[in-house]
Amino acid sequence: MSDFIVGLTGGVASGKSEITRRFEALGIAVADADLAAREAVAAGSTGLAEVVAEFGPEVLADDGELDRAAMRRRVFAHPDARRRLEAIVHPRVRAALRAACATAAGMYAIAAIPLLAEGGGRTAYPWLDRILVIDVPVAVQHARLLQRDGIDAALADRMIAAQATRQQRLAIADDVIVNDGPIDALDAHVAALDRRYRSLATP
Repeated sequence: MSDFIVGLTGGVASGKSEITRRFEALGIAVADADLAAREAVAAGSTGLAEVVAEFGPEVLADDGELDRAAMRRRVFAHPDARRRLEAIVHPRVRAALRAACATAAGMYAIAAIPLLAEGGGRTAYPWLDRILVIDVPVAVQHARLLQRDGIDAALADRMIAAQATRQQRLAIADDVIVNDGPIDALDAHVAALDRRYRSLATP
């Protein structure tokens, strides 16, 4: 049982996955908000039933799953639709993350929450003991998006602009990893934070 829970967040293309993999290699359980969000609206779930009731059957694909591309187009075009969808999904995600972390083996657990700053920060997640922000300059995010996703510069700009600002994320941080250097540099950062969290988690 993990009584000490760290929230990990960062903007798109900040390197969150690289860092969570390193914590997992040290034996730390990581609960993933993206995975929890998919499960919240999986075929046959009460979450998906609520989405269909709210938005209509046209948001379903032929196989009964949520048509994510259609839903994404709708929420990006209509901010009100995004808020209505989040009102269905976010409470389920928060509950799933808390349950997964609380039952994890180990001295502490990590909840990886990409939209932590956008989703209410500490107010929405009062059970987080620490918040770790993976920070990168916007220019680095932009370059990584172009290389990673093969998109154009305008779409990369929109993806970055749709999220919280770098300053908003740093405002909720207890700990920060600046991930703008070589990938090998992450090992030392993660090892140091692992030692700190194990110490803080010790009764």
